[in-house]
Amino acid sequence: MYIKEIDFERPVELQASQPPEERGIARDEVRLLVSTPTGHQHARFVDLPNFLDSGDLLVVNRSATLAASLPASGAIGPFILNLSTLYGNGIWLAEPRWSPAEPGPLPLQAGATIGVAGLRARLVAQHPGIERLWFVHIEGDICRAIALHGEPIRYGYLAQPAPLAAYQTYFSAIPGSAEMPSAARPFTQRTVDGLRAKGVTIAGLLLHTGVSSLEIDTEQIEEHRLYAEPFNVPGATANAVNQARADGRRVIAVGTTVVRALESVWDGRRVQARKGFTGAYIHPGTGSQTVDGLITGLHDPKASHLAMLYAVAGQPIIRSAYQEAVEKGYLWHEFGDSHLILTR
Repeated sequence: MYIKEIDFERPVELQASQPPEERGIARDEVRLLVSTPTGHQHARFVDLPNFLDSGDLLVVNRSATLAASLPASGAIGPFILNLSTLYGNGIWLAEPRWSPAEPGPLPLQAGATIGVAGLRARLVAQHPGIERLWFVHIEGDICRAIALHGEPIRYGYLAQPAPLAAYQTYFSAIPGSAEMPSAARPFTQRTVDGLRAKGVTIAGLLLHTGVSSLEIDTEQIEEHRLYAEPFNVPGATANAVNQARADGRRVIAVGTTVVRALESVWDGRRVQARKGFTGAYIHPGTGSQTVDGLITGLHDPKASHLAMLYAVAGQPIIRSAYQEAVEKGYLWHEFGDSHLILTR
């Protein structure tokens, strides 16, 4: 598949520049675009139970967000270092940036020593094939540095900083994500109560998300590369997914992170309980075997997430949905509107 097939025009004003609470609405009152093989409907997220069936299984990501953006300095002067993924023994994958709105690249050299929130760190190497990301060895108490100096990662489309609480979801339990698993942000207690009253069940897994993937920059989307992220699919969740599939009930992922985790443990017949790191890249060439739909945000043109949506629901539904979202003025990014995609 060629990159032009996941490209589209989106006006810049459709980027959500602040949390919905600052726009005067509750989390679960953001708009909800519902896409099925028969067409599209428009609602509010609090109406989600109306579009699901008794017996549907929602699988959610229980990762909580870190204040992963840290001040840094080196021979080039001050910059910010957005932590992405911890690989152990003080080795982090991270993105150096000039500022939230200026991604670089920065003129850094492997082996150079830098300061990160008062700690000493060394640039080890750039990630193969993803040169904006660096492996960095950080010495000292990084948890304390994050607590004292960290801020949530943000980008230039946000009008101003928001507190860390704005980047947590109803399901956040285990800190580890550099950026919020934002598909779950609109969930509230009243939405969950409505789902349970409808007979929808919820199971959890863990995938600690790193920094956002930039747009695909290869002509063929299958050649794009992703870095590995840590995940854990517990036995209870694997069993719940397998039982739902055996019963003919729908499995609906809350977020692309959940799809990635479930597809990483699919053995050809069922999902397995497992934890580790996954570099799985889901696109139409791989297909999707584990879910019947997903709840997600709206993704940028040429984003790898769109390739996953094509794998789950097919290109016609997704392209039609994004045309609808643009025409109706839906908002993009982590504080924007929501999209429910059902394949049956």
